[in-house]
Amino acid sequence: MFGLFKKKSEIDKLRDQYKKLQKESFDLSKSNRSAADKKLAEAEEVYKQIEALKAKQN
Repeated sequence: MFGLFKKKSEIDKLRDQYKKLQKESFDLSKSNRSAADKKLAEAEEVYKQIEALKAKQN
């Protein structure tokens, strides 16, 4: 209950975006491989941002 109004951190937001892009890439891979590859590349860029933020925190 106390976590209900807690704001998401930047890393949590990026993780959600990463998961969304991964799912979109998987769904597109069944019909349009080139679009799926583009989504996967976007997801990898988001992952790099996550890693950079983690390194900055430590």
